[in-house]
Amino acid sequence: MPRCRQCLISDSVPGADLDTNRLCRFCREDDPAARAAEEAARLAREDDLEQALRDCRGRGEYDCLVPLSGGKDSVYLLHRLKREYGLKVLAFTTDINIPPIAWDNIRRAVTALDIDHAVYRPSKKFYAKLFRHLLSNQEERGAVYTVSYVYAPLFEGDAIRLAAQKGIPLVLAGYSPGQPDPERMEYEFSPELIRETDWTPPALKASGAFDEEELAYFFNPTRERFPHGLPRYLAPYHAWPYSQEEVMRKTLELGLVKSARHANPVLTNYPIQWLLMYSDLNHFGYNPYLPEFATLIRQGKASRRVWRVLFPLVDFMIRHKTLLGREVSQCLRWLGMTESELAVALPRGAYDPPYTGGSHVRCDHLARTAAKPRPALAAPCRVPAS
Repeated sequence: MPRCRQCLISDSVPGADLDTNRLCRFCREDDPAARAAEEAARLAREDDLEQALRDCRGRGEYDCLVPLSGGKDSVYLLHRLKREYGLKVLAFTTDINIPPIAWDNIRRAVTALDIDHAVYRPSKKFYAKLFRHLLSNQEERGAVYTVSYVYAPLFEGDAIRLAAQKGIPLVLAGYSPGQPDPERMEYEFSPELIRETDWTPPALKASGAFDEEELAYFFNPTRERFPHGLPRYLAPYHAWPYSQEEVMRKTLELGLVKSARHANPVLTNYPIQWLLMYSDLNHFGYNPYLPEFATLIRQGKASRRVWRVLFPLVDFMIRHKTLLGREVSQCLRWLGMTESELAVALPRGAYDPPYTGGSHVRCDHLARTAAKPRPALAAPCRVPAS
């Protein structure tokens, strides 16, 4: 399919509008003044982050908590916080749908860095039920958006709860620039979101498919009590200069991953993402992650040379359910679903909690800032070596 000669976005992405020179509208309208303004905003975020990293020391059992998925960004973030900043870090993993290669990275990194590691293993039955429901009742932006932005608040909420229980002042997530959707977070979740907002997706409540015990998995500060207060939730890669290739190189160079293969985001991603991408490719004609990575390429934060090969390779594997794309069939079997059940059935925003579209929709400001209890999280523990 036709792709932009600079950022590799395809003509099937809405708004791409390739011209006769194979240049997309986003590249044609790239504005140096806007880039300068974004760099000024990044520098302000970096100043705020550095102050937060100074202020967090000694305020709790740990200085900060890092959600650890086993991907390159969360692994390298552990290194920077422990080795470069000298912080006492607690790594935290919600054990759902993490592939073996990412578990290998997790074990290797927490061992090499001598970092305490808490693992929370929630009900797999609940998660399978949740994924089935979401995939058969997608909102109009498709499977990746629907599942990711219901799934992510679950493990983000897990991290906030554990930090609050232990009096940890900062949660530091390894989101790269462009993650998550800027309407949810850009550098920082707003204090109002963490202190005052029920994160339960409205369409799940309205569906009648989930009982109160199941809905209690979602973070809700109006239902729960946190006597030690609540943490700030920041994304350091939104403040530091970022290069995808540099992060991959450093994780390998530092021995935090076993091989270059283990630093590849295509290989360490959640297996269910292959099914989500398959659904969206069929519904929309393009990979839903393409706009995100094309933006990184335009900003010089990802390699055009690498993704020129990976984009078509990933789509080929998904469409033909081969190699890593076999996860499409395996996830369908795990969930007990057929392809015909992958359906867009709800309007845009059906699952978005009230904070999206509200007065604090963009959370890049630099502000500092409880009825049914949720099951307790696991205590810090070491992941057994493989």
